[in-house]
Order: sequence, then C-alpha cells, then structure tokens
Amino acid sequence: MIIVTGSVTAKEGQFEPLRDACLAHVRRSRTEDGCISHAVHIDAENPLRLVFFEEWRDLPALQEHFVTPGIADLMNAVREHAASSEKITTYSAQKAPDQE
Repeated sequence: MIIVTGSVTAKEGQFEPLRDACLAHVRRSRTEDGCISHAVHIDAENPLRLVFFEEWRDLPALQEHFVTPGIADLMNAVREHAASSEKITTYSAQKAPDQE
C-alpha cells in the first residue's frame, strides 16, 4: 500500500473556495481504481490549513491518479487560493500482522 500526505494553506479570505476544490478532488479521487481512502482535514492548530491523507493500492495506481484531469483542477485552485503548499510525501507501507 502507498500512503500519501500533503497540505495546503489558504490565503486569508480564500479558505472556502480552496476547501471546496479540495473536497471535489477528494470525491473524484475516491472513484479511481486503486484508491483505498482519500480524505482532507482542517488542521486543528491552523484553520486555514487543509491536510490530505490518502491510501493507494500500489504505486501504479498512484501514478495514474497524478495524470488524471482532476489534478489540473486542484492545481489551478491551489495556485489561485493557497498561500502555501507542502511537498507531497509518499510512503510504502503494509498493515501490521495483527491488523490484517
């Protein structure tokens, strides 16, 4: 399994349109082959920061996700509404034996 984390911080007064674009992206992503889970959360310490947490079946599924048309929509919204964005980080993981 591949785990992906990342975040974006909205410009002052731009949280709602950024959140809406992120939610649309999450909902699209959940329909993709290989998506196990995909979510965006509001940071409890910084209410302008949105944090992504994703689980993908494997690297090919994630690579396919990164070339879907919906990625361009999200990137356009980030350019327009975000003050900053963190680098996306990916991890290769497997469930612990007692969790399977």
